[in-house]
Amino acid sequence: MRASEWALVAFTILSQMSVGTFVVLGIVHVFARRKYGEKAADMLSDRALLAIGPVIILAFIASFFHLGNPFTAYRAVANLGSSWLSREILAGVLFAIVGGIFAIMQWRKMGSETLRTVIAWIAALIGLFFVFAMSNVYMIETVPTWDTVFTPLSFFTTTFLLGTLAVAAAYVASYAYVARKQPEDARAQSDQLRWSLRGLAVTSIVLLGAVFVIIPSNLAYQYTGPLSGVLTIRNVVNEYGAVFLIRLVLVFLGAGLLAVALIRNTLSEGRESTLSTLAYSAFALVLISEIMGRFLFYSSFVRIGL
Repeated sequence: MRASEWALVAFTILSQMSVGTFVVLGIVHVFARRKYGEKAADMLSDRALLAIGPVIILAFIASFFHLGNPFTAYRAVANLGSSWLSREILAGVLFAIVGGIFAIMQWRKMGSETLRTVIAWIAALIGLFFVFAMSNVYMIETVPTWDTVFTPLSFFTTTFLLGTLAVAAAYVASYAYVARKQPEDARAQSDQLRWSLRGLAVTSIVLLGAVFVIIPSNLAYQYTGPLSGVLTIRNVVNEYGAVFLIRLVLVFLGAGLLAVALIRNTLSEGRESTLSTLAYSAFALVLISEIMGRFLFYSSFVRIGL
């Protein structure tokens, strides 16, 4: 692939991960607040919120490398009524702005809890529309391998899979840090963390199952589609068949490793280092697998007709 296409890989993966992390973090926070109270839930979520900003900034930096002339990027939002690309860019910018406003208000405890919750949900909805618009950019009739329901399915699966694993890794890392610096606070938060991580583990298992359904289903569908799509996907499989298999193995090892670790370990004292290593390793493995999947997605591009 060309360098500009690798920039798109980085942009789509990082953008979807940032949206997924924000949404998953918000859902966990809502349930944690009901079970443990607002103060305890905030202590768990506020540290993880720090990671989202840099990720979305990196995503937009990557997107500029795809443009022929980055200084004319503003023109890309000139066709909101007819262009999914324009909607994607606008939604991404709004997500970053509204999400940033929420983060500042949350860290500084500005405004009421209700106001912060409303702003958070607005940011989450904008983020989900951002991913939806992103997937529609690739629903092109002249590119049969992309113009299928599996494009939005894979984009949203990536969003929630990476988001779930990122939140889980952030929680484990946060707990390990607090355990070293403030042991008393870590012991007070251990039950809430254990409860949250188990929920995230179950979610990652479900999403892992979704990945294993989507990948072969997409291949089977492509082989029954238009001849051009069949030939394209056959060439991709022949050339990058090993990449398909490695991706599946990495997804299984990464998500499975983290899920098993979180289910079987109860954050007992002295095991924080092991859990941190497992969490980082699992997240890295799945991130690499998703990058490989996006590489295969862009490698399947072949335009037919005009």
